[in-house]
Amino acid sequence: MNDAATRRNPSLPPVAKRLLEWFHRYARWYLARNFHGLHLLRLSDVTAVENLPLLVCLNHPSWWDPLVGLHLSQRVFPQRAHFAPIDAAGLAKYKFLERLGFFGVERGTRRGAARFLEIGEAVLKRADAALWVTPQGEFTDVRVPVKLKPGIGHLANRLDRFALLPVALEYGFWNERYPEAFVCIGRPLIEDGRTRNAAQWTDVFESSLQETLTALSSRVVQRKTELFEQLLEGKAGVGGIYDLWRASKARLQGKRWQPEHSGD
Repeated sequence: MNDAATRRNPSLPPVAKRLLEWFHRYARWYLARNFHGLHLLRLSDVTAVENLPLLVCLNHPSWWDPLVGLHLSQRVFPQRAHFAPIDAAGLAKYKFLERLGFFGVERGTRRGAARFLEIGEAVLKRADAALWVTPQGEFTDVRVPVKLKPGIGHLANRLDRFALLPVALEYGFWNERYPEAFVCIGRPLIEDGRTRNAAQWTDVFESSLQETLTALSSRVVQRKTELFEQLLEGKAGVGGIYDLWRASKARLQGKRWQPEHSGD
């Protein structure tokens, strides 16, 4: 992150680069500890959004979304300054998140809406910045049709030329004890925010995110790792006596033991 650029816009939360790097390492370790794999599907080339303010619109199926989003941001857009709104009550419990680019917003209040628009617009005046939002406003199952809160449309309508990037998230179990995490980077839309009104922008966000989520789900149900790019390899195997028996069996047969259940 460019600290000098952040200081030029005092309304943005200052980001502690070393803390962010440390927390990203922790997030990567924690994801690898709890998932068998993190898989990425790309529907577009993200070079198309270079040198443009970036508004990343995600669905919100799980508690894991912020950690997955953090890892994705550092892997795909490592040179950008990243910011994201968070419930003000939650931020009060975890104040260190403010030093990672999160800013508190009061849910369901005019003051909260105004703060979201103010800081969101400030972020998206910067060509080197990205704003990550989950505009469904609450945890929502991936099988429920995408419906977004109107604030995202009002923000887009305030902007000059920017890039909208839909990103879909999904989680599930395949053949292993540990779950799989899936991410899909959708097709970007590059446009001037004033070409549409707020309601039209909300419709655009909904259709773009739904298209991306549908594309991801159609790959997930095929249960084929070769359809994805592997972002993380995590834990495998069942553990305990069962894995000891499998390892011994493989050695007796002169084979290399693979802890994956599908490797039997």
